[in-house]
Amino acid sequence: MMFYYRIIEMKANELKLDELVDFSDGGLSLQGRRLILHDMHAFAQFRKDLIEMTGLDYARRILTRFGYFEGQADAAAMQRIYKWDSIEEWLKAGARMQTLQGVSRTVVNSIKCDQAAGSLEMEIAWHNSAEAEEHMVALGKVGFPVCWILAGYLSGYASYCLGKDVFFIESQCRAWNDSAVCLAVGRDRAGWDERSSRELEYFKPEEIHGKVTFLTNELRRKTKELSRQRRELDRLSHAASPAMIEVHSEAFRRVIILAERVALFDTSLLITGETGVGKEVLARHIHNSSPRAGSLFLGVNCGALPETLLESELFGHRAGSFTGAARDRTGLFEQAGNGTIFLDEIGEVSPAVQVKLLRVLQEHEITRLGESRPRKISARIVAATNRNLESDVREGRFREDLFYRLRVIEIHIPPLRERRDDILPLARYFVLKTGRKLKIKNLRLDPRCMDLLLQYRWPGNIRELENAVEHAAVLSNGPVIFPELLPSHIIHAAGNMIAPGAVNTGRGLALADVESEHIRRVLESTQGHRGKAAALLGISPSTLWRKMKQSGNQ
Repeated sequence: MMFYYRIIEMKANELKLDELVDFSDGGLSLQGRRLILHDMHAFAQFRKDLIEMTGLDYARRILTRFGYFEGQADAAAMQRIYKWDSIEEWLKAGARMQTLQGVSRTVVNSIKCDQAAGSLEMEIAWHNSAEAEEHMVALGKVGFPVCWILAGYLSGYASYCLGKDVFFIESQCRAWNDSAVCLAVGRDRAGWDERSSRELEYFKPEEIHGKVTFLTNELRRKTKELSRQRRELDRLSHAASPAMIEVHSEAFRRVIILAERVALFDTSLLITGETGVGKEVLARHIHNSSPRAGSLFLGVNCGALPETLLESELFGHRAGSFTGAARDRTGLFEQAGNGTIFLDEIGEVSPAVQVKLLRVLQEHEITRLGESRPRKISARIVAATNRNLESDVREGRFREDLFYRLRVIEIHIPPLRERRDDILPLARYFVLKTGRKLKIKNLRLDPRCMDLLLQYRWPGNIRELENAVEHAAVLSNGPVIFPELLPSHIIHAAGNMIAPGAVNTGRGLALADVESEHIRRVLESTQGHRGKAAALLGISPSTLWRKMKQSGNQ
């Protein structure tokens, strides 16, 4: 896919600063050319030092050439970006650029241009010239015009447009004769007489033009390269989770480093961690960082399907192999091709399915239900669980040989409460995502929400955080999420640390007790509706049921 600029017919007064300049943290740029903001008073001191160190004549030459170079660069940018109604509009855009840059309110009083003859006469008024003001701040009133950078800028700009030398000479200046505005006239070289030759010496544009032409060609090349890189970044950002984009905690940074190392190899991988920590997101990131990135990533929740349906989903079946099997079906292992199969909640599969999965890992082949012919597969298998499989192995609920086949490499994702530095970046990401989803413009968090989000323990982890943000956004009447809009159990998080009736002995409660009490409170807030409670907690109804059973809350 090639990248092209959008070419439109432009007039100078239609130029907008926010469309020209890319504002981002740590960098401003004008179509690939980096910009820097300067303080006027600091520049005034720089001007004073330059004059005192080099002399008035040489300082003027340096500042005029500085403006000349910048003007040529901007003229080149205007030519690259826009198609102009006329040469006059392109020239007027130079004055408009000075206004947008805040150096003056530049007005074109008159313009006469014969492009074929290469002649130009143009009168400019600089209202509220920052250059005149900074000169007066540093040196006071003087007996000569001082808008050297402004004159150099328009000279360089117009010279680039006409392809021949144009010079602007200031005839009236606020720093010189107490005038309300500064005035300058621009003409091609032939339009100036011998008396102006001294003024023209300050420009010396010849060696600058070649450099600007070179830089213009370099910018075109760089722009094409940047557009290619942006497309690649877009592809990666769509594939990655917010946690992959912005990682602040050292704990999760180590997880990402290990994941990206493991991605390069086809080793079997087991991802562990509590519900909602982002196991599938990490698995997708590994897939997208691997040589298999161009192939399919297919995931299945092993705990959400009955045994027969799970087998059919994974291995496929032959028509008539069981009730309802009306036609042959290809399973996910075959569908994935050279891609990745993600087996979530692997600890929930039955012993019979465990045996078949062991064969897949050992022989890289599957047999469809109702068939006896094995079929070779090449997909990579990544499994995940929130259970303690080692404990399940000891208690006979999970095959030891399958466990070690799956866990050649184990990546444990720490819960959100152990990576607090990631909470606010994730919350901000979910605010942006939710704003787009719910079509709420400029959705943002009130600063008072931050402490509540950081104080809460997030038993439902990242999924619960996302649901909490959406909950608050739905209840908001405008673009701001206020603290009182967050779910009540988050607002009152401090009360969740000690269960009602518990004796405070100075020791914290066990994590299981805190989780049990939290589940009870959420169920109370939903009047016992398990589906709503599971959504608020960021877990599946089956996981909620299992946790309630374990804690005796059924």
